Amino acid sequence: MISDLSQRLRRYEGVVASRPRPEVSGKLTRMVGLTLEAVGCPMVVGDRCAIATGEKSYIEAEVVGFSGEKTFLMPLAAIQGLRPGALVTPMASASLIPVGYSLLGRVLSGSAEPLDGLGPLVPEKHISMSGNIINPLERAPIRQPLDVGICAINSLLSVGTGQRLGLFAGSGVGKSMLLGMMTKFTNADITIVGLIGERGREVKEFIEDILGPEGLARSVVVASPADDSPLMRLRASMLTTRIAEYFRDQGKRVLLLMDSLTRYAQAQREIALAVGEPPATKGYPPSVFAKIPQLVERTGNGRVGGGSITAFYTVLTEGDDQQDPIADASRAILDGHIVLSRKLAEEGHYPAIDIEASISRVMPHVVDEAHFKAAQRFKQLYARYQQTRDLISVGAYVPGSDPDTDFAIERMPIMKKFLQQSLKESAPFATSADWLRQVVAPSTEVAKKPEGQKGTVSANAVPPPKR
Repeated sequence: MISDLSQRLRRYEGVVASRPRPEVSGKLTRMVGLTLEAVGCPMVVGDRCAIATGEKSYIEAEVVGFSGEKTFLMPLAAIQGLRPGALVTPMASASLIPVGYSLLGRVLSGSAEPLDGLGPLVPEKHISMSGNIINPLERAPIRQPLDVGICAINSLLSVGTGQRLGLFAGSGVGKSMLLGMMTKFTNADITIVGLIGERGREVKEFIEDILGPEGLARSVVVASPADDSPLMRLRASMLTTRIAEYFRDQGKRVLLLMDSLTRYAQAQREIALAVGEPPATKGYPPSVFAKIPQLVERTGNGRVGGGSITAFYTVLTEGDDQQDPIADASRAILDGHIVLSRKLAEEGHYPAIDIEASISRVMPHVVDEAHFKAAQRFKQLYARYQQTRDLISVGAYVPGSDPDTDFAIERMPIMKKFLQQSLKESAPFATSADWLRQVVAPSTEVAKKPEGQKGTVSANAVPPPKR
């Protein structure tokens, strides 16, 4: 009788769901600042949970650490209505994010919720927030130039497909506007924009005034303004990178723009200090300097024959101090840096790129030898003029003392014009390189005009090409 019953039960093993697990909940025991403590709720770091604030209301939080039986939580939104002993319930599948081509043209929050009022997302699939790490020996090398549409960068700081660069500057020098120009002019299949910790008004301005309908149609925007919780800003940075990784895995050339990497580091600092991690350099805990390469190294080229992520990160230098800890750490991990000068910005020079302080580490691998030598010659002349600028301005320099200085003085008006560009102008890569060679050509030579213009022109008075 018993054996017959066991045989009958075995028939249903394949169709009956797995053994149900009881719902395990804990309770809230302590709240200090933005840090919450819970007990009786076993979870791992990175899990999300719901904390009851009423009969049918709750707030979401994420596990950021633990000590003994205590679990440290950080809320994803503003804290309201919490009370001692509140029920803490783990959330299933909270670490999965929506991806797919249906995300193009949408604006998302750090928790992958739509902000644009265009209805719910219809993703093709859900993937884990943590992507697979690519073996560095399996990555494709950076060998192809990327046209970003900005003359000074295309010619003097040439960018390679799959490169990671930083835009270093203080506040109000034009980082966001330069990113906007790259968004419109860069030759990429898909653009992923992360607006992390910046002013809330900039989100709508960036979408409407800089991206526009055409740019937004091939872009995904992730926005987490300054008034979001530090955890939400951290998740928005990770979400931006993960979406870019997904499209790279589909074989696409992805342009990733993150404004800013500094806000990402500051969010991690707030979380680390809140859970008791000791500060190290200028108040930044050690985990901050570990998080930056973990985020940045996920971008770049994929495997040979696959897609790529060319990433630009803005880095806010406090007080225009280039030795700021975050700026210094970012400079060491990135493949180049573009420094924006406040002095140039105050002179009305836009984009305010400090050519002497900027460098692209992959430029020798993505341009031909003639282009690279012309860029070196330009920098030499520019530096020579800056070294003798004070003598020239007071009339103490004697013409004929140094041939390079004389040539730099002669060409400086053209060089300044070469480095400037309006917001609506686009300078193709080939045109920028051709104009560069003309600018540094010896005075005795006659240079050809850029494509689209007829005749020849003396190198003594090289005009700007049609952009």
